[in-house]
Amino acid sequence: MDLINLRILDVLDILLVAFLLYYIYKLVKGTAAINIFIGIVIIYLVWKLTQFLAMEMLSSVLGEFIGVGMFALIVVFQQEIRKFLLMIGSTNFGRRRKFLRQLKFIRDTPEDDITNVNAIVTACSEMGKTRTGALIIIKRNTSLDFVKTSGDSMNILVNTPIIESIFYKNSPLHDGAMIIEENYIVATRAILPVTNDNSIPLRFGLRHRAAVGISEKTDALALVVSEETGKVSYIKNGEFVIFKTNEELIEKIKRDLA
Repeated sequence: MDLINLRILDVLDILLVAFLLYYIYKLVKGTAAINIFIGIVIIYLVWKLTQFLAMEMLSSVLGEFIGVGMFALIVVFQQEIRKFLLMIGSTNFGRRRKFLRQLKFIRDTPEDDITNVNAIVTACSEMGKTRTGALIIIKRNTSLDFVKTSGDSMNILVNTPIIESIFYKNSPLHDGAMIIEENYIVATRAILPVTNDNSIPLRFGLRHRAAVGISEKTDALALVVSEETGKVSYIKNGEFVIFKTNEELIEKIKRDLA
């Protein structure tokens, strides 16, 4: 009879909780926090089961554990919570315009608003051949103002020669990170937060650790050209994304920016 009396608001409530859990799972997927998240979900389900079966003693113990555990979760998931709040609070009108274009409310799609991924990957490939170190950050939803202000402000249309000239070894702008928004280079020599993840192999230097750090704290994409090996690394959500060819890398970045 309770199922028959299910209201529309009840269905909406279930969908919203499922949506929230999905995005939390997506946020911690592939990190050490995913095991903690799964453990919390299991304990919560067991707690609800004990309540349903009227197992009062076990239910009260689990209830107290969950109540006190909320404070511990803030410490354990500090980085993930910060990233989630940044994602929720991001005011990126450009991304909203893209969403509206997909719904065909805005039909014009200026070419300057589309990130020239081909030019970026080509520049990285060419710099890899000459062992020119580079660190490129591509903005998605989360605001990068907190790192843009640490570097030199720019407003240059993305193209391969410009990227290569900025990271040229004798260029005064080569040190630090390049920030790209839409199809514009908006900052150079930006200082990024460095990850504290000790599982990153020692062969990866400060550029790679900075790329992992910014992708942990925001949803930005990072490309790193190693000065030692010339290899190009693609980093997203604090993880190294594997690719075999430049064409595959271009497709992955375009898909992540869509």
